[in-house]
Amino acid sequence: MSLQTDSLTFPQFPDLDFAYQHAAPSATAAFKRELSDFKVNEVLGFTPTGTGEHIFVQVEKTGLNTAYVAEQFASFTQLPLRNVTYAGRKDKFSTSTQWFGIHSPGKKAFDWDAFMLDGIKILQVTRHDKKLRTGVLKHNQFIITLREVSDIPAIVNKLAAIKQTGVPNYYGQQRFGEVRFLDQNHQQQTKVGGNLILAEQLFTGGKIKNRNKRSVAISALRSWLFNVCVSQRIQLGIDHTILAGDVVMLSGSNSYFIAQHDEIGLLQQRLNEHDVDLSAPLWGQGSVAAQDVALALESQLATSYPQICESLALLGLKQERRALHLLPQDITTQIIDDATLTISFTLPVGCFATSVLRECCVTHT
Repeated sequence: MSLQTDSLTFPQFPDLDFAYQHAAPSATAAFKRELSDFKVNEVLGFTPTGTGEHIFVQVEKTGLNTAYVAEQFASFTQLPLRNVTYAGRKDKFSTSTQWFGIHSPGKKAFDWDAFMLDGIKILQVTRHDKKLRTGVLKHNQFIITLREVSDIPAIVNKLAAIKQTGVPNYYGQQRFGEVRFLDQNHQQQTKVGGNLILAEQLFTGGKIKNRNKRSVAISALRSWLFNVCVSQRIQLGIDHTILAGDVVMLSGSNSYFIAQHDEIGLLQQRLNEHDVDLSAPLWGQGSVAAQDVALALESQLATSYPQICESLALLGLKQERRALHLLPQDITTQIIDDATLTISFTLPVGCFATSVLRECCVTHT
């Protein structure tokens, strides 16, 4: 299918400066100074059966992106890349424990002691009777070390506010990738958005042969549209306000319903108690689920970026919803010294620790 669209308009830097829910942070800190400063631990939502033709491999991954590791597993097992799955992507610039699923028809076994890849340590290998699918995790646990912190009390206070009201459920900057370049002084600089550049290449007639890269590009653009919708709602001051026709999600669930006029008062109370949440669209084929006032608001996306919305629909992606807010659980802090702080918390699958961190401080490497 050709996705070329004449005069296609794409987001340009600095269009990743999305609105803050809380006041813009005043504190600064060094983040990812070392790979171990960003730790992520996947917790499965079930226990593998130990039998079946799906091999589950738990690894500790350091300095590698998830798609690349999947490719290496496919090469090692000499199986098609589609036979290698994972529950979620993990940041390249981290130390992560992560599960990979390998569909091995006929229950063929492999010598995992022979698998060698710098940055990968195999923790355990087991089997299961079903495919490892995206989103089957119970949660992700994050342990973040911040160095050269300018104002530790400011971050601790911001986290106290986040415990009460959460943060915008933005897709984090790693979803959009990084572009590294030399500036006019020949100093290395980094801009977030490399995956959006890939998306521009795809949607303006270029080809991306690598299946994973193509998927990443499409996902980045769809995620960008979601973030724009959330950011607009925050800027309008209605990110915690139920509107007639809003698509309301049950907290911790993908189930949703439409807010009717006579239910707004009760739903607002439930929203304040975190029993339900507002949602924003993940663009695709079909009609936006919102109605009434909320539909008019969300339709502005199609009006502002018609070619992008049309192209995402042409790919066959379905209209979906994602919660507007993110409420971290089990937030703890540990002050290591006057300028070093460790933060830990858990998040549902598909949510980004960097979206929590951006509300707390401005980070640098």
